[in-house]
Amino acid sequence: MARRKINYLNNKRIIYRSDPINDEPTEYFKWGNYYENGTYECYELFRTDAKINTYKSLKWHFLVLRYLNEDREDIVSIFKFISNKTNGFTTFNIKDSILDKLIQDVFETDIKPPKNKLRKVIFKDYSMLSTSEKLSIVGKLVGRSKRITQEDIYQAMIDINESGKKITIKKLADILKCSIRTVYRVISNELKQEKEDLNRLI
Repeated sequence: MARRKINYLNNKRIIYRSDPINDEPTEYFKWGNYYENGTYECYELFRTDAKINTYKSLKWHFLVLRYLNEDREDIVSIFKFISNKTNGFTTFNIKDSILDKLIQDVFETDIKPPKNKLRKVIFKDYSMLSTSEKLSIVGKLVGRSKRITQEDIYQAMIDINESGKKITIKKLADILKCSIRTVYRVISNELKQEKEDLNRLI
């Protein structure tokens, strides 16, 4: 499978990550911030090796990129670069006619923050923490709450994936300091699919 050509976006100075702007952290740390009630304002495209594997996901990436790069006149060329399977961002080929319709739909959508996953723990890009340290921090902060949410599971999944290890229900339970049964009860079908997609790349 083609390696993601992320340097193309970097050289073009495309913004594909953004920290929360309006939401205030509950606590500030040297390594990052903690949001007790979570925030929807954190966008971190291409953080993991998982590739875009559906039209719905591709459109969401386009919406986020347009939102974060509102004044870019060349954003359509960026969309086309990302949608080209040989550039390593997607798992499928897309016909020009379908791509054109997808892009048209994006531009017919009002520029506003696209729907996003809720995040509670956000690490700085250069926190200098090891993956095990990040997992420990997530476990301690999330462990303050008696109720485990899908957002907590998603956070743990991403951090386990960054360590280069397979995501398992037991590992999720260990990090979140809850029972395996609790993870099975809370995890959604969408997260189960994301778990499989992430593990496929290890």
